[in-house]
Amino acid sequence: MEGFEVLQAGDIKAGLKKLETALIDVVLCDVKLPDGSGIDATRIIKEKYPNIEIILLTAYGNIPDGVQAMKNGAFDYITKGDDNNKIIPLLYKAVEKVTLANRVTLLEKQLEHKYSFESIVGKSKAILSSIESARKVSTSEATVLLTGETGTGKEVFAQAIHHSSLRSKHNFIAVNCSAFSKELLENELFGHKAGAFTGATKDTKGIFEEANNGTVFLDELGEMPLDLQVKLLRVLETGEYLKVGDSKPTKVNVRIIAATNRDLKKEIESGNFREDLFYRIAVFEINLLPLRERLADIEDLSYFFLKKFEESANRKISSISNEYLELLMQHQWKGNIRELRNVIERSVILCEGTILTPESLPYEIQQLSKPGTKEKMLSAFELASAEKVHIQKVLNYTNGNKTKTAELLGIALTTLYRKMSEYNL
Repeated sequence: MEGFEVLQAGDIKAGLKKLETALIDVVLCDVKLPDGSGIDATRIIKEKYPNIEIILLTAYGNIPDGVQAMKNGAFDYITKGDDNNKIIPLLYKAVEKVTLANRVTLLEKQLEHKYSFESIVGKSKAILSSIESARKVSTSEATVLLTGETGTGKEVFAQAIHHSSLRSKHNFIAVNCSAFSKELLENELFGHKAGAFTGATKDTKGIFEEANNGTVFLDELGEMPLDLQVKLLRVLETGEYLKVGDSKPTKVNVRIIAATNRDLKKEIESGNFREDLFYRIAVFEINLLPLRERLADIEDLSYFFLKKFEESANRKISSISNEYLELLMQHQWKGNIRELRNVIERSVILCEGTILTPESLPYEIQQLSKPGTKEKMLSAFELASAEKVHIQKVLNYTNGNKTKTAELLGIALTTLYRKMSEYNL
């Protein structure tokens, strides 16, 4: 009547065989069995199947057995003879816990894949070499410096290194060093003591403390002010730092992965970056080449983003035309993978059929031509008409969100407002 599917076993050995061949959520187990104790069986089952819950039944309950059963991982320990008013609700609670545990396990596996090296898209020699280097360093404790132009995937690599390391069960926290003023960045990284400044009413943890035993990713490290570089160097050398307004050092154990699009050796020569910090940060350096130098990755990346955006836009787009891909190969990709992602998302919005064609590309990419091919020129009126339709489609896609629309169009928000006014949108 309760809808449970029940399997039976006469002893521990038979029960363990059932667990090997069937998907079981809850085990109801007697304490005294022909080939052993249910309390010992609980430990064996939980070691092999941690998400299964076990309810132990005994004719004569005693406190020591109950304590040991719970230590071994039993969900509950009850005396035989209790009616369904107790057992059935207990079963439902156990099933609910198992369902939640299975969901968490699934999410963890999805996250592991999302941030694994297998999730990095590309087949060029350059990207495969970078992945191999990152795999090798991931299992060490060495600091890593990721270099390359903006949009080449440095944070993706940092995530993969962290999730393949022994610190993967702990926090990965990223901070963009160019996004804060000196004072705000110091507070963000190191936290502060109560009373350190006006409005500091309580002690606050910084990123290093929040990431203790995990990984801190310092993006755009070349933008960090010199006096904060000194504090970072101290963290690397001693594992200690001073919170803002504190006189007692805070000790942490973190791994640092940093990224920059600047040439730090040139920054050292110009006095903008500390040489001693560079050699502590760049223990292991990985350079990520720009997209225009690894054209072999464009097709795979395009299909990856196509799948991502057709799902979010609830569209059915089966493939990408050769003409479309040829134009992508000719573009310079100054914004690298981030720019390609943006172009594919816009194309999915504008695509009229089930195949991405050049008509859905931005105008400047459409005008790229093979050597000897005459460029197609549009009149000012035709160009304005096309631009109006283009902006309207993107506005529809974002449900009128102008900030998101400007981002997808690759223009400033003020420019979008001006064009909307011109076209009466």
